[in-house]
Amino acid sequence: MANPKRRHAKARTRKRRANWTLEVSSTVECPQCHEPRLPHRVCRDCGYYKGRQVLTVKEK
Repeated sequence: MANPKRRHAKARTRKRRANWTLEVSSTVECPQCHEPRLPHRVCRDCGYYKGRQVLTVKEK
């Protein structure tokens, strides 16, 4: 296997890793219960997706 002849500088490594940040997932408001939910997914609070009920949700 190939080995580096010289050590990589810290700045070089940190520049490469500068894009490793995590992205915050976007949320949309559920049209039925107005709770935040992930886009294109069933609402966990009311069980609706695209205007119709897909899941039955237990009451708290």
